Amino acid sequence: MELDKIRNLSDAELKTEEAKAGEQLFRMRFFRRASVPQTNEGTKKLRELKLDIARIKDDRGERELGQVACSVVEAAPQKQRRKRRED
Repeated sequence: MELDKIRNLSDAELKTEEAKAGEQLFRMRFFRRASVPQTNEGTKKLRELKLDIARIKDDRGERELGQVACSVVEAAPQKQRRKRRED
């Protein structure tokens, strides 16, 4: 899945896409361990799924930090500056 597609998805859609990719990854790993003959395509698909999951998690994290950062900046009190001592 491309990064542009991921960024255009809503939070609920991101969760479902992450769940689907995770389930696919689990199934592929299971079949790989079950001695089903593998090809290079299977290995390539595993890498793609891992990257998709990482991209989705990264985007979700950015969204959460963006929402948290905005609320923290608004709630933070301003620092009081000390006046310089003149000798």
